[in-house]
Amino acid sequence: MSATPPAEPAALPDAPSTAGMAVQARSRWVRDAVELVSSMRFAISLLTVICIASIIGTVVKQNEPALNYVNQFGPFWAEAFRAVGADSVYSVWWFLLILAVLVLSTSLCIARNTPKIFSDLKTMKEGLREQSLMAFHHKARGTVAEDAATAATRIAGLLSSQGWKLKAQGRVSGTMLAARKGSANKIGYLAAHSSIVLICLGGLFDGDLVVRAQMAWQGKTPYGGGGMISDVPEQHRLSANNPTFRANLLVPEGARANTAIITMGDSVVLQALPFDVELKKFKVDYYETGMPKLFASDVVLHDRDTGVSTARTIKVNEPAVHRGIAIFQSSFDDGGSRLSLRAQPLTLASKPFDLKTTVGDKTALQSTNGEKLTLELSGLRVINVENLGANGPGADGASATDVRKVDLMRSLDTHLGSGAKGGKAKTQRNVGPSVSYRLRDAAGQAREYHNYMLPMDLDGQRVFLIGVRESTAEALRYLRIPVDENDGIEGWLALRRALSDPALRESAARRYVAAAAPRDNPKMAEQLLPTTLRTINMFAGAEKPSSNPAKADVPPGGLQAIAEFLETSVPAHDRERISEVLLRILNGTLVELDTLGRQQVGMAPRTDAAANEKFMPQAVIALSDSLFYPAPFIVQLRDFEQVQASVFQVARAPGRNLVYLGAVLLIVGVFAMLYVRERRLWVWIEADAQTPTASRVTTAMSTTRRTLDLDAEFDRLQHWILQRPTP
Repeated sequence: MSATPPAEPAALPDAPSTAGMAVQARSRWVRDAVELVSSMRFAISLLTVICIASIIGTVVKQNEPALNYVNQFGPFWAEAFRAVGADSVYSVWWFLLILAVLVLSTSLCIARNTPKIFSDLKTMKEGLREQSLMAFHHKARGTVAEDAATAATRIAGLLSSQGWKLKAQGRVSGTMLAARKGSANKIGYLAAHSSIVLICLGGLFDGDLVVRAQMAWQGKTPYGGGGMISDVPEQHRLSANNPTFRANLLVPEGARANTAIITMGDSVVLQALPFDVELKKFKVDYYETGMPKLFASDVVLHDRDTGVSTARTIKVNEPAVHRGIAIFQSSFDDGGSRLSLRAQPLTLASKPFDLKTTVGDKTALQSTNGEKLTLELSGLRVINVENLGANGPGADGASATDVRKVDLMRSLDTHLGSGAKGGKAKTQRNVGPSVSYRLRDAAGQAREYHNYMLPMDLDGQRVFLIGVRESTAEALRYLRIPVDENDGIEGWLALRRALSDPALRESAARRYVAAAAPRDNPKMAEQLLPTTLRTINMFAGAEKPSSNPAKADVPPGGLQAIAEFLETSVPAHDRERISEVLLRILNGTLVELDTLGRQQVGMAPRTDAAANEKFMPQAVIALSDSLFYPAPFIVQLRDFEQVQASVFQVARAPGRNLVYLGAVLLIVGVFAMLYVRERRLWVWIEADAQTPTASRVTTAMSTTRRTLDLDAEFDRLQHWILQRPTP
C-alpha cells in the first residue's frame, strides 16, 4: 500500500513589486497634490498673498524710474524693492504665477464640486427614512382630520403654491413628500468661484504678460535710451496687431502721433497704432483752488488702412474707441511751449544774457568759474493757485521790521525754507505763470528749479519767489527777493552783485564808517573800520567766521556766518548785545553798498526813505539766503507762447469683457450665497390605525444656516401642514 503524498501548502499572494509601490506612491502624491491645490484653504492662502501684494502695489508707486525710489526710500530699500519686484508688483513673475495658480486652484475646485452640486440639485432625497425625521432640529408631529391621500394632496398643493419644488414617493406604509427651496444658493457658489477664474484670466490677458511673451517670442527688447521716437530701432517696437497692450500717447496741439509708449521700469517699448491721433484743441477748466475741473481733447482719428478721418471729443471717463482700441483722456502736459528767458548772474563777473528755447530742450551753458552746465527746460505752468498769506505786517503802509531790531539768534530760522511759510491766515490766489528747469553739471548731477514770472504779495511785501530743491523727493525752498521801485528784480540784483565785489564792499564799509563815526573822533573811525570790514566780509562769505576754517559745518556766509561767529567767539552773556551791534553795522554797510551797486548799473540812488526802509530788511534776508543758492545765475521767465499737449492712455483689452462678466457673476454669486438660503422639507404622511378618517403627519426641515427667519418660516409651515391654529 503506497503512502499518500502530502498536500501542497496554499500559495500566498505575491508581494507588491518595487515598481508597483512607486506607481502607487506617485498616484497617491498626485491625488494629495490635487486635493491640496483644489482645497478652500489653499485658495484663501493665495488670495491673502495677492491682497498683500496689492497693498504693496498701492502704497509703492509702480513703474517709476529707479532714481525716484532711491530718493524716496534710500539705496538699500530701493534695491530691495527692485529685487522682489515691489516696484512693478502687477507684472512681476511671482505675482503672475500666483494668479495662474489661483486660476488652476479655483478651476479644480469648480471641476471637483460641480458634478456633486448638479447631482444634489437633481436629487430630492425623497428616500429618507421616516424614523430619521425626528433627528432634525426643526421637526413636528401631529394628527390631521383627513385621510392620508387627502392630506398628501393638500400639503403638496400648499407647498407648490409657495414655490417649493416637490417630489412624492409612495410607500407601503405611507407617502413621503420631499421639497426643496433656494437651490440658487449652490448656483451662487459656482458663480462666485467662476468669477474669480474669469477676473484672474482677464487680468492675465490685459496685463503685460502677453506683451512680455510676445517680446520673448519675437526677440524684442526694452529701450533704455533717449532721443526721438523715430530714431528708436525696430527691435524695440511692437506691431500694431499686438492683441493686448496698455500704453501712453502724448500729442501736442496741432500735431499727430501714432506711436504709444509702454513703460517697463526704467525702459520703454514702443507700440505702433493702426491710426494717427491728431489733437486739434485741448480744453481745460479750473476750480478756484487751481485744480483742473474738466479737461477734454478735440481729436481727429486718421485710419491708415481706410484713409477715413473721424472727429471725436475725448473727455475723462468718456473714451473714444476705434479699431478695438480705447483712447482715454489720462492727463495733460506741455507740448513744447516756446519761452523767452533771461539769465541773471549773481556776480559782477558775468553779464545777463537772453535765451529763447522750448520746453523739453537742453541748452549748454558755462558758469563764471568755467563749469559746464546744461539747462533742461522741464515745464511751464500758466496758472498757479497758491495758498499764501493774505495781508501781512506792512501791507497797510506801515514800516516793516528793522533788521537792527531783530534778535538774530532766535529769529534766524523763520527766514528760511518755503516761500509760503508762516502762521498767518491763508488765502488761495493765482500768482501767475512759472517755469521749471534743471541745471545739470558735467558729472550728470542735477538740481530742480521753480521760478515764478511775476512778483506776489507775501506778508505785506512784494517779492519774487525763486525755488530750488535737490530732488523731486524734497520740498522746494525759496528765495524771496523784494521788488525795486520798478516792481522788478534789478535793484536787488545790483546789491547782490555788489556784495560779490571786494572793492565795492571795502568802499561801502568806508562810507558807512565815515557817516557813523563822529567827525571829531578819528580814532573811533579807525577802530570801527576793521569791525565793519570783517562783518561785511563774513556776510559775503569772503572771511570764515570760525577760528577753525576746516570745520565741515561752517556756513558759506550770510546771517548764518555771523551767527556762527557769535557762537564761537563771543561769550554767551554778551551775544545779544554784540549781535545787535553787528546787525546795525551790517545794515548800514549794505545801505551804502546798495547805493554803489545801483551806480554800477546806471540806476539812480534811492530817494524814497519809506520804500527803502521796507526794501532793505527783506533784501538782507534774501542776500543771506542767496549765498546758499546752488546756481551761479537766476533764470527769469520774460515771455512765453503756450503749447499744450494731451496725454492719452490707449488700450486694447480683450480681457476686459471677461472681467466685466466675472464682476457680474461675482455680484450674483455673493448675493445668492448670502441672501438665498437652501431649505429642504420632508413630510411623512401615514394612515392613523385607530381612526380611518385621520392621518398622522411628521415633518422636518434642514438648512445650511440656522436663522431666526428660518425658525419663523418652519413655525408657519408646521401650523399649515398640521392644521394647527397660527399663533
